[in-house]
Amino acid sequence: MGLFSGRERSGEGWIDELTTLDARRFAIAVRKLADGLAYGIDRSPFVGSGLEFAQARPYQEGDSIRSIDWRVTARTGKHFVREYETPKSMPCYLLLDTSASMAVSSGTKSKYELALHIAGGIAFAALDRVSPVGVVGVGERALRIVPSPSRDRVMQWLLELRRYRFDERTTLAARIGELTPSLGQRSMVFVLSDLHEPAAVGAIKRLGQLHDCVVLRLVDPAERSFFGAGLFRAREAETGREFVTHGRARWNDAEAISEQLERAGVDELVIRTDQPFESRLRELLRNREWFGKGTR
Repeated sequence: MGLFSGRERSGEGWIDELTTLDARRFAIAVRKLADGLAYGIDRSPFVGSGLEFAQARPYQEGDSIRSIDWRVTARTGKHFVREYETPKSMPCYLLLDTSASMAVSSGTKSKYELALHIAGGIAFAALDRVSPVGVVGVGERALRIVPSPSRDRVMQWLLELRRYRFDERTTLAARIGELTPSLGQRSMVFVLSDLHEPAAVGAIKRLGQLHDCVVLRLVDPAERSFFGAGLFRAREAETGREFVTHGRARWNDAEAISEQLERAGVDELVIRTDQPFESRLRELLRNREWFGKGTR
């Protein structure tokens, strides 16, 4: 549930209608964020026949003669071969909330705009680590894209996602239920949402039992500042239903949500639209060692 501000209207819109960030500048901003997220992250700890030298080890029967490290062999008098880092491929899914509550805003940037920017940065950081990227819309639009290693294709999806609606309902729980059975191997799943759907937390907890799951919960400052105010009229963003409420009422219990996710082992990062987020997101990814994870 969200509150209408002066920026809301019915029908479709483009992010560019509310900001000066055109397609070219959006692409540059996404690439810059990806570089920032990956800065200082260690490379893959796995070794094989990749491109980056990892170590020299004793020669074993069956090793290719071309892999012999002649310098180490000459120095030690024993045959050694060179090993290289193997890029790890762990599919990355971005579950992007395209519902109406994400489009409302009390400031210059909506939750949806920020979520799309972050999704783009994570997508390109994943592609840099040779991880294919898929996108699932968790609003009402039929958006489900299988993971792809193509930067051009991922950017095309992101540019298409710049179009949004002010009348979509949240379908996060249902989309997670549809997606989970199709995930054959262990995957990295990022949920970018304001978690205004009551059933969403339970679905995320179940997803986290099978896959690496991170929740990036978007918050508009108005959603907190109304707490303690008197009576006022409001309208539910996704249904248009008008109602009267009190500032002491809460639309969702943020503390309870965080506690449930923590108990389920699901990492959560709360991102406010009016505050910096990059350093905290980079620290979260570094602590999880996500850029070094994967399957052979």
